[in-house]
Amino acid sequence: MENTSTLAERLPWEQPWWRPAPGQWATFGYLISIHILSLIGLILYPIPSGSIFVVALSLLLLGGLGTSVCYHRALAHRTAKLNAVVEHILIFFTVFNGSGSPIQWTANHRHHHAQADTIDDVSSPRFGGFWWAHLRWLYQWPQSDPRRWSPDLMGNRYLVWSTLQPMLVGGSLFWGLLVFGWEGFFWIGPIRLMYALHMQCFVNSLLHLSPDAPEHTDSSRNIWWLGPLQLTAWGENWHRNHHQNPNSARFGWTTWQVDMGWYFLMLLEKFRLVKDVKRPRTLRPREKGAHSNARLERRRPRSSRHSTEGRVQNPTA
Repeated sequence: MENTSTLAERLPWEQPWWRPAPGQWATFGYLISIHILSLIGLILYPIPSGSIFVVALSLLLLGGLGTSVCYHRALAHRTAKLNAVVEHILIFFTVFNGSGSPIQWTANHRHHHAQADTIDDVSSPRFGGFWWAHLRWLYQWPQSDPRRWSPDLMGNRYLVWSTLQPMLVGGSLFWGLLVFGWEGFFWIGPIRLMYALHMQCFVNSLLHLSPDAPEHTDSSRNIWWLGPLQLTAWGENWHRNHHQNPNSARFGWTTWQVDMGWYFLMLLEKFRLVKDVKRPRTLRPREKGAHSNARLERRRPRSSRHSTEGRVQNPTA
């Protein structure tokens, strides 16, 4: 188990970006590879064919739902309980999207919430800066210990995905080549995986960049324009909402705050494929009435208000 105090002692963000932590060479190699291959692919095939684009987009959509609904809301925060079949389908597409195993993702995320934006929050930009929070922490510091942060997922039901992860990521990277040739390889493989990576990493980096936030306080924020770029993970951009009420499965709190994960959960609930969905806290009816009465009182003419101030109320009314 890692000792979080060693993060403050070692300050790993001060070391060169190209030096991975022990045991993190595979992660470093994967990140370098998909970026180099994506650049080559965009040069050779700047615009994909329709069929290849549809396949790549479909995998991004399914992977985004898996990350936002299954990993984040259902597993990490236990704000919903998915049907077992639905859960494992979503896990498959999430791992296939390069987002990691459910056990490790959950451990990292719970660790983040426990230490949010303190010196012991390994994925915060407050001390290490944007690029540390965006990518570098993934390979320059040991991952959070699942035995401490996600012990409830340590059964075979989830451990199997940790075993399958290398094979699934390898298949995700290369299967487009077998079906569509080189154009399919680049767009369904590294370009798709790179896009999915950065859209998820923005949650740790960009959505925690609040320079005016006082030290030792949560610096999460909402950014409306990031949502459409996150596709079916649209809703993760309401990150301040989530940090204020992490025990709610709903991230968008108003009608204009689009939350695709919440809409998907509502659809699953209609078909009884999810249960125990936790709603956000709302004003009680009495509180709503009090606010309405206050607004009416402010709008009432001053003379009208004075005429009622000395009036005796009927106790039987």
